[in-house]
Amino acid sequence: MLTLTRTDSTNTDFINLVKELTAYFAVIDGEDHEFYNQFNKISSLKYVIVAYENNKAVGCGAIREFSTSAIEVKRMYVLPECRGKGVASKILSELERWSKELGYNTCILETHKKQADAVGLYVKSGYKVIPNYGHYENAENSVCFEKKL
Repeated sequence: MLTLTRTDSTNTDFINLVKELTAYFAVIDGEDHEFYNQFNKISSLKYVIVAYENNKAVGCGAIREFSTSAIEVKRMYVLPECRGKGVASKILSELERWSKELGYNTCILETHKKQADAVGLYVKSGYKVIPNYGHYENAENSVCFEKKL
């Protein structure tokens, strides 16, 4: 049974999942890893979801304020052996629900073009490609998305 827990970035399970995510991205990002990694610090994330399956942490995601009306989705990750079960979709839906509760009307995010599964998840979830924003404006390997809530 899958359960979703709202927490923050001090959660040990979240910290451990992010370590795995960082190692995974180090391979995908290659030479660009340090550039992307500098924008993915988790020390001050107040809104974190950890997914548990039979009391084992299997996935996570977080949101942080981007502007007064928009929230940015960060640190989405599901353990490789748990993918294809809808875990990421459930995490993303819960992050969107939380964003609305907090008064935001838009979610934005950045992912790597090589992340075909992530791109597919966001498109399937109603996200639209937008021009790269902020730090990612000139990042050739980035693709940015937005969804109105």
